[in-house]
Amino acid sequence: MKKDIHPEYRTVAFKDIASGTVFLTRSTVETKKTLKHDDGNEYPLYELEISSASHPFFTGKQQLVDTAGRVERFKKKYNIK
Repeated sequence: MKKDIHPEYRTVAFKDIASGTVFLTRSTVETKKTLKHDDGNEYPLYELEISSASHPFFTGKQQLVDTAGRVERFKKKYNIK
């Protein structure tokens, strides 16, 4: 393999914004935020809108995840209360 052309492969904290769940895995994703984890170490943080911790298929229950105001715009557009 060629030297210095591959991204850094490191441990990254992924946080599900909908449920607040944080999990650690290894990734090459670029991040600017960091998170102090329960184990005392600081990891790069990548925030997800939805993951298996909040997706209805995996949780077995329907959750309304509206991070961009889509539901309110839909209700306003079609005059739904």
